[in-house]
Amino acid sequence: MNTKNLICIFVVSLLACSQNIVAQDKVGTSSAQFLQIPVGGKAISMGGAFTAVSDDPAALYWNPGAISRIGKNCAYVSNTNWLVGSNHVWIGAQVMVTGHDAIGISLNNLDYGASEKVTTVEQSDGTGEYWEAQDVAIALTYARNITDRFSIGGSIKYISEEIWHETSSQFALDLGLLFITQFNGLRIGASMRNFGGELKMEGRDLMKRIDLDPESEGNNETIVANLKTDEWPIPLTFSVGAAMPIINSKMLKLTIAADAVRPTDNSETINVGGELFLYNLLSMRAGYQTLFRDDSEQGLTFGMGLKIPVPYADIIVDYSYQQFGILGDVQTTALSIGF
Repeated sequence: MNTKNLICIFVVSLLACSQNIVAQDKVGTSSAQFLQIPVGGKAISMGGAFTAVSDDPAALYWNPGAISRIGKNCAYVSNTNWLVGSNHVWIGAQVMVTGHDAIGISLNNLDYGASEKVTTVEQSDGTGEYWEAQDVAIALTYARNITDRFSIGGSIKYISEEIWHETSSQFALDLGLLFITQFNGLRIGASMRNFGGELKMEGRDLMKRIDLDPESEGNNETIVANLKTDEWPIPLTFSVGAAMPIINSKMLKLTIAADAVRPTDNSETINVGGELFLYNLLSMRAGYQTLFRDDSEQGLTFGMGLKIPVPYADIIVDYSYQQFGILGDVQTTALSIGF
């Protein structure tokens, strides 16, 4: 079976699955929303149009099938001052095992901020306890160059959500591919993120003592019961993207990109972006997220990157800015080291 047939089978399978899964409107019906927070200074500033670009370690998040194309060992950390005082950190690293194989590991963490007092109706000033919440996902990734133009890979991730004494956890799978065509360096990428089970909160605070029959005397008034919580799916997302350098010289490289995104918990959308790379040192980027989606607070993105060559390594510092309408603006800084 040749490369073109493999690509066709993979993309058609993604589209067929997404058609069946998103047949009904399921806006706002998934858990673990932190899995949809975009990562990477470059990817964010290009409007999230990164499925086909995926040329830095943030590919571990956007398209695991692309990391074997990076061709070097890399470490990456991205920090975002996320919404409502929360903080989002993503850390990733990859190693080229052979000239065709790469493995990677990544940590995705959303911290909801400082601990807050636990209050009740009777103790409105606090019970003396404090609560906090955070979400974490850890992923292991493997990718391989099948041919000189086609690569494929996948990640298995462990997802955990925690609020006070309640937790939930689940496993999920990411798949991705990248094909570099012979037409002017056109890159075509596809990915499926967060294919897995459902999350259900459990913990000791759901255990309550109740009286099943308060109208009767002599019965047990302290029966221990467990409050039932519902299971919610994680946000499965399908993406197909294309990217191409329309100017490619030693002094100047201009790349444009677009992604079609189909999540199971929202409407379909398109992300677009571009990057101007000057003298192989300075990058200027801009993009737009969630085109054609009604009632979206996301929109314009822009940013820049600076490449600092040092002996035996490259250091890249990235900055990005996102508009979030009434929710305020979001800024991301990132640092990458490649060797």
